[in-house]
Amino acid sequence: MTSEAPSLSPSRAAEFVMCPLRYRFRAIDRLPEPPSAEAVRGTLVHLVLERLFDLPAAERTPAAAVQLLAPAWQDLVALEPECLDLHADDEERDRWLETAAAIVERYFVLEDPRSIEPAERELFLEHLHESGVVLRGIIDRVDAAPDGALRIVDYKTGRPPGERYEAAALFQLRFYALLLWRTRGVLPTVLQLLYVADGTVLSIAPDADDLRRTEQRALAVWRAIRSAEASGEWLPGERPPCSWCAYQALCPAWGGTPPPLPATPTPRAADVLS
Repeated sequence: MTSEAPSLSPSRAAEFVMCPLRYRFRAIDRLPEPPSAEAVRGTLVHLVLERLFDLPAAERTPAAAVQLLAPAWQDLVALEPECLDLHADDEERDRWLETAAAIVERYFVLEDPRSIEPAERELFLEHLHESGVVLRGIIDRVDAAPDGALRIVDYKTGRPPGERYEAAALFQLRFYALLLWRTRGVLPTVLQLLYVADGTVLSIAPDADDLRRTEQRALAVWRAIRSAEASGEWLPGERPPCSWCAYQALCPAWGGTPPPLPATPTPRAADVLS
């Protein structure tokens, strides 16, 4: 029912707010973007932590989690063969995999997975708003307490955000909570960001007003995206986020020239989930 409707995910919303032009390059022009070692490592660690809960509770140990890295890496390469081009040789790749193993091991400082039985993992949710846009997202983990209280957990493998970017990180959590509330009628009790490489936990307890504000903010971003689509004006964001952008050569802020807009953007600007 919602597959043909325009859609917006929290990551795409945050990306547009940070840099409308980068959003255009990724979601409208669909320009290729080479994978980064950091992003691929994040995907790998997420896959390991997801599969960790396939093991019996008593077997969810640091050693067992590290053992999951090799098969997870092979599966990731099978899906995205370009990941093999990230490293100059096998020795460099082995060192990189060791950094991933260290992150997986540090996860156990944050919580003991032997005492957790997630209700949901990699939970895909979507909600068709009356405005016509589908709000959608994928939640890393949902935990349910015996009394029915729900906790949303999202893993992060980068550094915790500074004060300037913390609100954006928490917006993603609130967006997930909004989806759960709108689709299942349950208001999550706790939202947690687990920065597994750093050992930091960001935690908030949302209320209904909080999530209504999140919904209004998401819809405001959607309206801004539609306005940019109508005008064809996609402005660069502010530095320093530019420092890691793969599209610097095409960005006016760096002396580049964007390509002409495609005549028929497909999919619609916000229809990509990543």
